[in-house]
Amino acid sequence: MMVSIIHRITGDGMALVGTLLLVWWLAALAAGPASYESFTWLFGSWAHGALGYVVGVGLTFSLFQHIAGGIRHFVMDTGAGYELKGNRMVAWLTLCVSTMATILFWAYLLGGK
Repeated sequence: MMVSIIHRITGDGMALVGTLLLVWWLAALAAGPASYESFTWLFGSWAHGALGYVVGVGLTFSLFQHIAGGIRHFVMDTGAGYELKGNRMVAWLTLCVSTMATILFWAYLLGGK
């Protein structure tokens, strides 16, 4: 049950935070170089970019968790996975997979190719 709730929260979070961030980025881009520079300073520099990394990692985890939860729901829609033990195992698996995918994705981005 908790994974289903997390699935809904991550979908709403991506829609809300992702949309607001995209609109802010586009508005800064349209407003000119000074506005865009302040946006990239806040979200992109190492010294002040901690906010950007927190938001980026959060959105990435939300994406991977939402995908894993969606696949879980899809499998359950076929009629499989309703046994309590299997359902609980797959629920934990979605959390583990999304966490590992987030770590690997950011390790790739920050560590290079």
